[in-house]
Amino acid sequence: MVVATNLGFPYVGAKRELKKSVEAFWSGKISADELKTAYQGIQESHWKLQKEQGLQHIPSGEFTLYDRVLDTAQQFGVIPTRYQHIKDPLQQFFAMGRGIQKAATETTEKIDVPAQEMKKWFDTNYHFIVPEFEPTQEFKLQAPRSVEQYNTAKALGIETRPVIVGPVTFLHLGKTAKGFEEFDTLSLLPKLIPVYIELLNQLQAAGAEWVQIDEPALIFDLPANVKAAFEEAYKAINAATSIKTLVAAYFGRVEDNISGLLPHVDALHLDLVRAPEELDTVLPLLNNKQILSLGLVDGRNIWINDLTKSIKLAQKAVAALGTDRVFIAPSCSLAHSPFSTVFEKKIAAKNPELLSWLSFSVEKTKEIVTIATAINQGVDAVKDTIAANAAALESRRTSRQTSNPEVRERASKIPAADWKRPDVFEVRRQAQVKKLNLPLFPTTTIGSFPQNKEIRVARQKFNKGELSPADYDAFIKGQMKFMVDFQERVGLDVFVHGEPERNDMVEHFGHLLHGYDFTENGWVVSYGSRCVKPPVIFGDVSRRGPMTIDETVYAQSLTKKPMKGMLTGPVTMMKWSFVRDDITLIEVCTQIGLALRDEVVDLETAGIPCIQVDEPAIREGLPIRRADWDAYLEWSVACFRLSTAGVRNETQIHTHMCYSDFNDIFDAISALDADVITIENSKSDEKLLKIFALKKYNKELGAGTFDIHSPRVPSVEEMKQKIVDLLKYMPKELLWVNPDCGLKTRAWPETEAALTNMVEVAKILRAEYA
Repeated sequence: MVVATNLGFPYVGAKRELKKSVEAFWSGKISADELKTAYQGIQESHWKLQKEQGLQHIPSGEFTLYDRVLDTAQQFGVIPTRYQHIKDPLQQFFAMGRGIQKAATETTEKIDVPAQEMKKWFDTNYHFIVPEFEPTQEFKLQAPRSVEQYNTAKALGIETRPVIVGPVTFLHLGKTAKGFEEFDTLSLLPKLIPVYIELLNQLQAAGAEWVQIDEPALIFDLPANVKAAFEEAYKAINAATSIKTLVAAYFGRVEDNISGLLPHVDALHLDLVRAPEELDTVLPLLNNKQILSLGLVDGRNIWINDLTKSIKLAQKAVAALGTDRVFIAPSCSLAHSPFSTVFEKKIAAKNPELLSWLSFSVEKTKEIVTIATAINQGVDAVKDTIAANAAALESRRTSRQTSNPEVRERASKIPAADWKRPDVFEVRRQAQVKKLNLPLFPTTTIGSFPQNKEIRVARQKFNKGELSPADYDAFIKGQMKFMVDFQERVGLDVFVHGEPERNDMVEHFGHLLHGYDFTENGWVVSYGSRCVKPPVIFGDVSRRGPMTIDETVYAQSLTKKPMKGMLTGPVTMMKWSFVRDDITLIEVCTQIGLALRDEVVDLETAGIPCIQVDEPAIREGLPIRRADWDAYLEWSVACFRLSTAGVRNETQIHTHMCYSDFNDIFDAISALDADVITIENSKSDEKLLKIFALKKYNKELGAGTFDIHSPRVPSVEEMKQKIVDLLKYMPKELLWVNPDCGLKTRAWPETEAALTNMVEVAKILRAEYA
């Protein structure tokens, strides 16, 4: 019999229960014991649900309070020196993830440490905490989460398959700790493997038959030494343990990266949503006992599975291997998908046709079980389900909701001149310097200011019809005035309107565009306790009308300082949505680019001197394999330029990118041709900055001076050093001073303190470098 399995589940809970509990713990409203009770309740409900759905291999150990890679680091003793004085494991864990700043008391010492670096998890919108390794790193197994969670499930009578992050991926994604010469982190593998073996033996002693070892690094373009590391690791693990090992690769194709490890594992998981062609490639490589896990159900998107197509792929695998050597699974962990469509009452009432096209995590487990049942019992056993699925797929293919002839006509006839600014940056900069008259080291923010409870409550009342449009508009204008006055008081040079009317940088604009719809409970984790609710792109995209003009013009009327119009770029609008998969990404992105172009032109016409079009998703959208990069970068950069190229020279175009490794794609970033680019820098090292000098970057740049994901407030001296470091690589005339990202999630006291310090840094630098 084929086995219905899962690789992971949305640990945040059905309605973000984990987020609420974790944040209650951070604010001191609940104790550590109460937090444990809360998260164990979520775990229990998830395990029981998956068992009731009919899954036979249910994951455990993938549940985390902040980040799985951070869990892995702490349980293997990879604790940077700056956190080792924090003795409470839970406080230490959160300090590594988000930083901590506590004043001294009569009984405790002062604690002031920043968070570790955070990066995007492959090409997803999830962020992970980057492990830091020292050349003399020692590893020690301490309170492993996977053992604890396996035992908890077992006590409930639920047998699970423990999930752990693989040793090679863990080391390969890490970096050298600050203060040490760079070294190959994989050189630590001989020290790490015995600790992994110890963990696997503990799991086996607890009763686990299988363990899932996630090695998504297998989809990278790997040099020979990394491929050799995979072989070394799994040859050693296979020799020292007898627990059955399933190595899971996902998000792309493995190609020949598996050749060394394959003889030493019991099962291999493939992402056949991203790389269906690899089924034919890998089948002949398996020995006569190995199991193949088929990732047939998309764990990254929200569209229903084509059950007939998936069943055919499964039948092909079974024909080659037999039913006892095939697992049916999602492409990757379902943690990247919302919980269940059962909560989507509004879509059900307003657009039942769209609802019939959607499948979230709970529904995806049903799809997995349906495919497995079709193989085990025959297609007739699930013929009604398959028929309903085929009808929904045909409905989506032929629906008038998905296609707009006018949008497609415009996108097919874009003039060549619309894809770039008419003059080069040097010419534009002269016009912008004259118009804006900014000081040396101009200060600004990335866009959003804190959204307190008052703003959230007002938005909820407005959405429920409890607050009239006129009253809500007056409330938002009052908030904008407060935010403009705040910027005057702090002393910033280029203002923003603060975005009090926006719930999310993508969802807000989605409401103002045709082709988008919105879930009530479609939450997924972005980082830590931070969740996002991506909109759904189901049809052709066009602008309903002006989107930001009224708010931006009103904010500009309150000050003589230049105001930035704030927009989300076409790649990010697409990437941070659940994007349709029935047309190409190029077509979707071009449609969005045209809609944004109309808004950019309208902002300029309304007198707004600076327009920021954020593209934090360009880097994360980069295909995993380098062979696919050029095509992606060509159309993604072109769509950004399409959205921004319709303005005059004196209008200054800004863009923002966060947590991006620019080294490999720097030429493409430069080709965006933005006048000012702001980037995350507070937790990165100088490797990020050196590329700007190496490539002789000649446009304006703002490297973040403080981490907005942490409540910690850095000192003036600490922020100043960030700019001083940057001055080694860029001329002072091109440098801006700004935070890492938007300030929406921060509180006002820490925001004011951090921005006050930041403005003071600019003043000091002007005096020193004038």
